[in-house]
Amino acid sequence: MGLPRVKLALVTETYPPEVNGVAMTLHRLVSGLAARGHEIEVVRPRQDGEARIPGRERQVGRVTEWLVPGLPIPFYQTLKMGLPVWGALRRRWRAQPPGVVHVATEGPLGLAALRAARRLGLPVTSSFHTNFHHYGRHYGLNRLRDAITAYLRWFHNATALTMVPTDEIRAQLAAHGFARLAVMARGVDASLFSPARRRTELRASWGAGPDDPVFIHVGRLAAEKNLGLAVETFLLMQRIEPRARCILVGDGPARAALQKMYPQFHFAGMRRGEELAAHYASADVFIFPSTTETFGNVVTEAMASGLAVLAFDYAAARQHIVTGKNGLTVPLGEARAFTAAAADLLARRPAWPGLRTAARETALGITWERVVGQFEDELLRAHAKKSAVASAVALTASPG
Repeated sequence: MGLPRVKLALVTETYPPEVNGVAMTLHRLVSGLAARGHEIEVVRPRQDGEARIPGRERQVGRVTEWLVPGLPIPFYQTLKMGLPVWGALRRRWRAQPPGVVHVATEGPLGLAALRAARRLGLPVTSSFHTNFHHYGRHYGLNRLRDAITAYLRWFHNATALTMVPTDEIRAQLAAHGFARLAVMARGVDASLFSPARRRTELRASWGAGPDDPVFIHVGRLAAEKNLGLAVETFLLMQRIEPRARCILVGDGPARAALQKMYPQFHFAGMRRGEELAAHYASADVFIFPSTTETFGNVVTEAMASGLAVLAFDYAAARQHIVTGKNGLTVPLGEARAFTAAAADLLARRPAWPGLRTAARETALGITWERVVGQFEDELLRAHAKKSAVASAVALTASPG
């Protein structure tokens, strides 16, 4: 006898066609649950460039996407946050109640979903994907950090369970008073991201010969990604080895300025699917100096692609990299140690094949099937405890 099937309402302010780690993760979870026979309703804002849908609803197999109105996110004008459509959610879920509501983002749409679900007595779970409270220093909002943390604590503590990607994040949030935390890791598609996708012609388009070292960074080109250190590292690599090629894959508000200042770098723009996989695999070393990740899917994608990875020792890198065996990590935030490690890595090029092979072997054990199974287990537990959760977790406190 199989597991019970539930209808899940997933509420998020980021989802494909957006390209980022959270959107990709949520899409993987939705696809995996649908393959296991569950029905999923994805509630999200319509993004710029998307065609309008009659009735704002599309259905593919067991997945229904309901697109709600949105507004540009401050400091991220190309992305949308959903409007707080509390009344519409309450009417929709009263008519067709989901078995569980999972709120993936804490913006206006997520807050409206939390309120509507609690009013209707529906079990609610949540996940913590983005360190918004750490972003403040990059956008002049550092004074709001305590208020943002208080809001996030209130929000997540009003749900039955908050899923986090690493033990490290769980410990950090618990220290700030977050309750009912469970670790749910993230997987990687090792069939898509693979050394087999290495392309000589792509390397040649970057001006790289067969033996020239290629360093790559993949991610949003924005202030919170610590791009200054990525640039510093790239410049150092080219001073040490003039044949080194440096590639930045991704888009964002910092791209235009960076491209103007550093024409010697190759800016590949946004890449998806097999194109993205080919860009990873055609490089040699992945440079990732970000200090604001909750996980960092790009780290495991690079490892699956057979790259030597240099990153700070936290999040996905701490979880999966053993320094000197399948990559390199340095203490979090130590910029000088980061550039020194890059120089040392360049000096030890004969060690690269071993690092790259070990990285690939590690990634082969990080499967989405296991992650989806864990997500399913947590949702089914929340569904089974519906009456207890409804009475035990009341939305009565105010933020702070």
